[in-house]
Amino acid sequence: MAKEKPASAIPQHVAIIMDGNGRWAQKHHLPRLSGHEAGRKSVKQVVQAAMDHGVRYLTLYAFSVENWQRPREEVQGLMGLLRGVIREELREMGKEGIRLRTIGRQQDLPEAVREELERAIEETKANTRLDLILALSYGSRVEITEAMQALGREVKAGKLDPEKIREETIASYLYTHGMPDPDFLIRTSGEMRVSNFMLWQISYAEIYVTPVLWPDFGKKDFSDALADYAGRDRRFGGV
Repeated sequence: MAKEKPASAIPQHVAIIMDGNGRWAQKHHLPRLSGHEAGRKSVKQVVQAAMDHGVRYLTLYAFSVENWQRPREEVQGLMGLLRGVIREELREMGKEGIRLRTIGRQQDLPEAVREELERAIEETKANTRLDLILALSYGSRVEITEAMQALGREVKAGKLDPEKIREETIASYLYTHGMPDPDFLIRTSGEMRVSNFMLWQISYAEIYVTPVLWPDFGKKDFSDALADYAGRDRRFGGV
């Protein structure tokens, strides 16, 4: 019988940059949207694997603020796919104890998508097995800029002493307030960059890059990544 891993070997919060859908589609001589549709299978597998391993928070970089610059047809297709997935998976999320949350500029999303998200968030808010956090219209620099603007307004109104601003103060103004920082960041497709994703929050996260394209990333790949994490010595700047 396999020896159970100690709790410290399992990251509490895993964040994933899901990259490679377009290249997967190109590799299979398919339109780009087919790559995004294929990536849906990987989302389901990784969510299940996260729960199987006892991960408590899973953040998926689903759509960045920069992604709005993509061709209109692709953006519309992505928004339609997102809306359909949320609607179709809502019952399963309730059954599995998944709480849906979002970070990012939700006001940028089409109204129909926002309504579907709000309904799912409300219906799953009492679930406690896994917090599934979708980063939608998300950009870390925008997030930090908006946090600084909010802090500035508080200082200007005399509600906040600038000399008393601490790291915890800043964190409380970010989209992720109330969530633990990611312990582990996974990026698929082999690109060696963080793409404006959770720049504040991943300061001490362990990073794992795999050449596997997102639509090919499954339960075994996730387990392999966690095994790599378990073998690391996290010192947080200490000896």
